[in-house]
Amino acid sequence: MGEKRTIVETPYGSKGFIQGNEMKKQRESQCTQKTISLLSPLGTIQVSGCENGVHTIQILMDVAPAERSSEVPLSCVVNDSPAETSPELRCCVEWLQAYFSEPQTTGSLPFPAFHHPALQGDAFTSRVLQILLRDVKFGETVSYKRLAEMAGNPRAARAVGGAMRKNPVPLLIPCHRVISSSGQSGPYMSGKGDHLKQWLLTHERQ
Repeated sequence: MGEKRTIVETPYGSKGFIQGNEMKKQRESQCTQKTISLLSPLGTIQVSGCENGVHTIQILMDVAPAERSSEVPLSCVVNDSPAETSPELRCCVEWLQAYFSEPQTTGSLPFPAFHHPALQGDAFTSRVLQILLRDVKFGETVSYKRLAEMAGNPRAARAVGGAMRKNPVPLLIPCHRVISSSGQSGPYMSGKGDHLKQWLLTHERQ
């Protein structure tokens, strides 16, 4: 697929995040994004990134989610890819492929770095997404209220919902694991992907 150029901050550390003070010392740098298209049980997924890390993951919702079968393993295959891709982008693709086919192995796999402004510094959105990635494991869920408490602001449940909507790398940062206090799954992709959220939660329970 084609390349596009974007202005972004400098790369993160090993887990994809960079501390606020360190970030302020860095200058903006130019990087070249490339996009890989994957066919998954959720439909087409587009992963974009540069040599510094993953920028975005987009779930296009072009088909209904596949039914999970105990006999046929789920798969996620590359549909379209540029001739050359960065190690971080390849790492992301391998992680996603494992997530759908052998999800129990993802905890031991290398994790790609991130390179997106929403994940930089110590702003609330970045902090919430970092805590979600670090503390809410595969097969677990957390309420918006509880995640707000974990981020140090118990009254910020609504802001947590806003942070989930701003998540540029769904699946990697598992915003589908954040549910309402009543136990309802809550909206996903601004309500357009609620069926995908249900599918993902069921996939992880199994």
